[in-house]
Amino acid sequence: MKIEQIYTGCLAQGAYYIESNGEVAIIDPLRETQQYVDKANSEHAKIKYIFETHFHADFVSGHIDLAKKTGAIIVYGPGAETNYDIHCAEDGEEFKLGHITIKVLHTPGHTLESSTYLLFDETGKEHAIFSGDTLFLGDVGRPDLAIKSDLTKEDLAGMLFDSLRNKIMPLPDDVIVYPAHGAGSACGKNLSKETVGVLGNQKKTNYALRADMTKDEFVAEVLDGIAPPPQYFAKNAMMNKSGYDTFETVLKKANNPLTPEAFEHLANEEGALVLDVRHEKDFVKGHIPNSIFIGIHGGFAPWVGVLITDLKQPILLVAPEGKAKETVTRLCRVGYDNTLGYLEGGINAWVDSGRDIETIESISVDTFTQLFKNNNLNVLDVRKDGEFKAEHLEGDNVKHFALDYINDNMNKVDSKNTYYVHCAGGYRSVIAASILKARGFNNLIDIAGGFGAMKKTDLPTTDFVCPSTL
Repeated sequence: MKIEQIYTGCLAQGAYYIESNGEVAIIDPLRETQQYVDKANSEHAKIKYIFETHFHADFVSGHIDLAKKTGAIIVYGPGAETNYDIHCAEDGEEFKLGHITIKVLHTPGHTLESSTYLLFDETGKEHAIFSGDTLFLGDVGRPDLAIKSDLTKEDLAGMLFDSLRNKIMPLPDDVIVYPAHGAGSACGKNLSKETVGVLGNQKKTNYALRADMTKDEFVAEVLDGIAPPPQYFAKNAMMNKSGYDTFETVLKKANNPLTPEAFEHLANEEGALVLDVRHEKDFVKGHIPNSIFIGIHGGFAPWVGVLITDLKQPILLVAPEGKAKETVTRLCRVGYDNTLGYLEGGINAWVDSGRDIETIESISVDTFTQLFKNNNLNVLDVRKDGEFKAEHLEGDNVKHFALDYINDNMNKVDSKNTYYVHCAGGYRSVIAASILKARGFNNLIDIAGGFGAMKKTDLPTTDFVCPSTL
């Protein structure tokens, strides 16, 4: 028996390759599926099953493409309805894979069809669970993502309580837990950085598995502090339920090197968004007018999903040399399939063609410190609400404007004011500045290094207060 976790950091997502006696099961595959086919072929094995723990909301799964390539059966838990062929399993149904067995445990709560897969090894021992978003290390899945359900989040949280108590917690303490996500995922609020654990440790340390917890206490604690889901979650879930174009089709369309002339024409005529994925330090020095920055080196795909509200939005890429294919792949993972091409030769080709570029002023924290002490500056903190509440710069004109909700709060920005913009380290502040600048707000100065660098100075900071508005 072989179990391999295939973890994708930018999505904080774990897919799983399970093999026994030449037969393979893939659990929660990424959209680019050739990697699983190649791995099985290298092991002289055949992919027999594709198990989906639920309709994923934070990424587009590769189950449909993988089934077409391999003839494998797509398995969902009870109640799943799709626009393509699946095996809708019954609670307790078992699947033979070589010398091992995989049993379906229906664990509704995160979503109605959510299921955990219990693996029995060659001796028949309960070896591991693939818990999807039902159980994470340190947390459980958020109960507010069911597709078109009449049930409330409180109803689903109650179901999750029952699922955990009746299906998961009775299992032996030495059962290995393989969750679908780790720290950084928006599918929970307190996920561990660890991506593999054992159930006994979770029973001791996971707040949601306390033995003396009542259902009402569970519902209250699971829902406490949960932020609204990103706008792309429901759209990704529907793609996973209804179907999508093949990854290869999307990649072929996007593999389109463009001259500056052709690039500019598409931007103007097709209403394409120019997405610059270089490093923020390069973007601020020079970028195409009205382009948006979301660097591929950071939490790229989730931020695209949060900030670009139309999955069908035509996109043109400005990418580092050799990074266009990777960028398109990561866009596909969250359902953005309408990339029209990329600027061949990058920003240098644009400059060499004689076309204009724009810049964003960026200053060091040392420079900002001197300015802040001697002037009444407008400071714009674009970190998440929880980060701001925990600690922030103190001052009458220090305002909070979370990047996550910038599209909903644009009318609160005064274009007549000059804002010194910062986040924790410099990535999100440039994203925010690029969006504001593209919409006509030109009086923006980025603070390189962000709050992380500020804390090393003698600038005044304070902890919890209610977030300010602009």
